[in-house]
Formats: sequence, C-alpha cells, structure tokens
Amino acid sequence: MKITPLRIVLVAAVSGGMGLLAALLATGPGPLLGSDLGQRVLNDALTASAPPLPDGQAVARRGEALPAVEVAALDGGQIRLPGDFAGRPLLVNVWASWCGPCIKEMPELDRFARAQGEGGMQVLGLALDDPQAVHEFLGRIPVGYPQAIDVPGPADAGVRLGNPRGVLPYSILVSADGRLLKQKIGPFEDGEIDRWAAH
Repeated sequence: MKITPLRIVLVAAVSGGMGLLAALLATGPGPLLGSDLGQRVLNDALTASAPPLPDGQAVARRGEALPAVEVAALDGGQIRLPGDFAGRPLLVNVWASWCGPCIKEMPELDRFARAQGEGGMQVLGLALDDPQAVHEFLGRIPVGYPQAIDVPGPADAGVRLGNPRGVLPYSILVSADGRLLKQKIGPFEDGEIDRWAAH
C-alpha cells in the first residue's frame, strides 16, 4: 500500500477524532466546553435549533455590534445595552435566584467586579426572575455590581444577547465599542473569569 499525503492526513484526522472521543468518555465534556472553541460549537448548535424570535427582533452574534436591548434596573429606571456602558468593556452575566450554578459563581463575579476598579471592565448582572425573589436573594448574598431584571420568555434579554435556548448561567463579553466578543454558556469555575475576560 502506497503512503500518500492524503492518506497521512486521513489517518491523523481519524486518530485525533478517536483521541477526542476517548477524552470525552473519560472526563466528560467539561474540558471541551471550557475552551473557546467548545463554547462556539455549543452556541452554534443551540442557535441552529432555536426558533426565530417574534417580530423579527435581533439576536446578538459574536463579532457583531450588540443589538439595542433595554431592560429594567433592579432599583428602578432603565438600562440600555450597550449604550449605557460604552467606552469600557462589559461583562454581562445572565442568572436567576433559583439557578444553583448561577448562585455558586456570584461571589467570583463580585470579586472580579471589585478588582476592576473605576477604569476596568464593567460587570452587569441580568436576572431573569421575579423582582421580589431577586431582592430577597441579594439581601442574603449581596454583590457590588449593578443588577438588571427581565421577565423570562422566548424573547427575553438573555435570548436577545445570544442565548437562544435560555441556558443559565450565561455570560457575554462586550467590547468598549459595543461588539459581542465572547459568550460563555454555563458557570465560571473559580479563577476562570480573569482568564476568560483577558482574551
């Protein structure tokens, strides 16, 4: 049998695929989903299977300008994304008071937000929840970054920010000029936010 460059590439691709499959079977999808590539693949799969939004509303897409999204501030008034946060990068974390992984990552988000200071990255929590439940939760576990709230549904703010299936927690990184840079489906592990936000 003659060894050709094509045959070498095919053997390498099959070997790599088998190695990936073996790693997933041994350790689960955690390492893959923790990578940017894994997050892109997961988001693309969720987006492809999601129904279209009613009334032709826009959904955020990686690399593009964030569509205008308006939500209620938890303490009153309105928050306009990305406009109210223009000029500095923004991390938006979509959560709910009943979501265990959301609750687990909140102290880490709070630590990250406090470390940013006045000129660093901004952090916004966006609860898809009942306002009273959110107030009660934040009374028990306070955080120092601002909070917005929206009613969960097929076209809620989380969906419009690029999370078509409403998986929680969900985070996005928005550039200073309002473009969606990164998406994170699922919780941050301890120390992961600093690395994730730096890329």
